[in-house]
Amino acid sequence: MADASGRRILITGGNGFLGRAMADDFAARGFIVRVAVRDPGTWSGAAEAVGVGDLAGAVDWSAALQGIDCVIHTAGRAHQRKAADAAEHAVLTRINVDATLDLARQAAQAGVRRLIFISSAHVNGVETTGRGFRADDPPNPAGPYAQSKLEAETGLRRIADETGLDVVVIRPPLIIGAGVKGNLASLYGAIRRGLPLPFANLVDNRRDLVSRETLSDLAAVCVSHPSAPGAVFMVSDGAPLSTRALVERMAAETGARPQLIPVPPAMLRALLALVGRSRMAGQLTGDLEIDIRPTCDRLGWRPPTSPPIGAVH
Repeated sequence: MADASGRRILITGGNGFLGRAMADDFAARGFIVRVAVRDPGTWSGAAEAVGVGDLAGAVDWSAALQGIDCVIHTAGRAHQRKAADAAEHAVLTRINVDATLDLARQAAQAGVRRLIFISSAHVNGVETTGRGFRADDPPNPAGPYAQSKLEAETGLRRIADETGLDVVVIRPPLIIGAGVKGNLASLYGAIRRGLPLPFANLVDNRRDLVSRETLSDLAAVCVSHPSAPGAVFMVSDGAPLSTRALVERMAAETGARPQLIPVPPAMLRALLALVGRSRMAGQLTGDLEIDIRPTCDRLGWRPPTSPPIGAVH
C-alpha cells in the first residue's frame, strides 16, 4: 500500500485523460497534490493548479516544483498526424523528449527527490509472440511516438546519473477509463449504432490493457518504494482479452448487443493490408501481452480489480 505521509506530488498534464484521474486518486489517498496545466483557468479540481504554458515552448517550472517531493510526468503529445510529417516529428521531440528532460533538470535543481515518467509499452514494440513484453527486452519502438518515449527514458537515465534524481519509468499499454478517446471511443460508437463488426472469429489473440486506476495505484506505490528508483516497470490489469472478448465486454457496459460477423483472421489482416492499415490489422488480430511479474515481485504489488473499459454512463 502506498505511503502518503504528507508527501507533496506534482502531476503534470492535470487536464489530461490520465492526469486528471491521477490527481483525484492521489488526493483521495492523502497526498498533497498540485497539478501543472497549460492554463490554470481551465482547472476545476480540488488540487492546487499552476500554469506552465505550452510544453512546446520554454517552460519555467519553478513555481510548480516549489516544495514538491515527487513529480509524476503524464503530460505529452500522444498522436501524430503522419509518420512522415517532419514538422510533427519535431513537435513530438520537443514535447515528449526535450520538455521532459528540461523538467527533470529543473526538478533536480529544485530539490525534488523523485520523478515518475509515464512512458509507453510501445517502446517494446506493437506485437508479442509467445510471451509478454518485459522491461529488459531490447527496445523496438513502434513509430515516432514510441521512439520519442524511448529517447526521453534514455535522457532521464543520464540526468539521474548526473544529479542523483530518483527516476522511475512506467510503460503502460493502452490506457482505459471513463471518457476514453481514440479508437476505443470509435468502437463504442460502432457498437451503440449496431454496426456489423468482423470480429466474431477473433477469439484466440490476447491483448493487455491497463485502467487509469491500476496505473495510478502503481504510481502511488512508486512514489516512496525504496526499490523503485532506476527501474522500468511494465504494467497492465493482468487480464488479457481477445478482440471479441473486448468488444463483448464493451457492449455489456453500454447495454448494447454487438453485431459480430465471422471473418477469418488471415482474411481480415489481408483486407486491412490492402487498404494500408497493416498496423490496425496487427492491433485487431495479434497479441500484445505484458509480463507484469517482475513489477509485482520487485514492489510487492498486485493490480487492483479492473473497472469498466470506459463507457460513459
